[in-house]
Amino acid sequence: MNYSFEYIDIILLAMIAGFIFLRLRGILGKKNGYEGKISTQFEKQFKKINIKTKSINEKFGEEDKKDFLKGAKIAYETIITDFSDSDNKLIASKSLLGKKVYDQFKEALSDRDSKGNFAEITFIGIKSAAIKTHKKVEDSLEVTVDFVSEIITCIKDKDKKIISGNAEKIKTVYDTWIFSKNINSSNPNWILIDTIT
Repeated sequence: MNYSFEYIDIILLAMIAGFIFLRLRGILGKKNGYEGKISTQFEKQFKKINIKTKSINEKFGEEDKKDFLKGAKIAYETIITDFSDSDNKLIASKSLLGKKVYDQFKEALSDRDSKGNFAEITFIGIKSAAIKTHKKVEDSLEVTVDFVSEIITCIKDKDKKIISGNAEKIKTVYDTWIFSKNINSSNPNWILIDTIT
């Protein structure tokens, strides 16, 4: 009988440990900061969508939308985490940004750097991503995506003192981003051309 109770105790402890692990993973997320292979994954995903047509509604079907959103989610995380890197440089996401957005981000980073501040962002995950609109503008296809994500974010000064945000509170963020691709170009990449707040 003693052996039976020991087995039950072991099973119960294993179940409790498993539950705690799953809860922690749900709260903390699987990724923290930028991972070097994200841009490559983004490119591979978006290479599947090769649209060279004037009829968007026929060719940009449900499968194309699913593939697009997979790549868009990776791009979103890449850009958000790159913007938080302590070096205040857009290294990982530069190829994913259009000139307008790149200049805006670079100006914000330069301003932050001049003050000796830096951002800390823990990316928890994307709760949802949905295509709001897709349209052809001259030789480009533009896709607007609504993102809802969860992050922990704060700005610290050079002495690592928090000057804004909260280093312990999960924040729900709503973003609308516009991606564009030249449908006549052999370059498979989509770029972020605008953000709507």
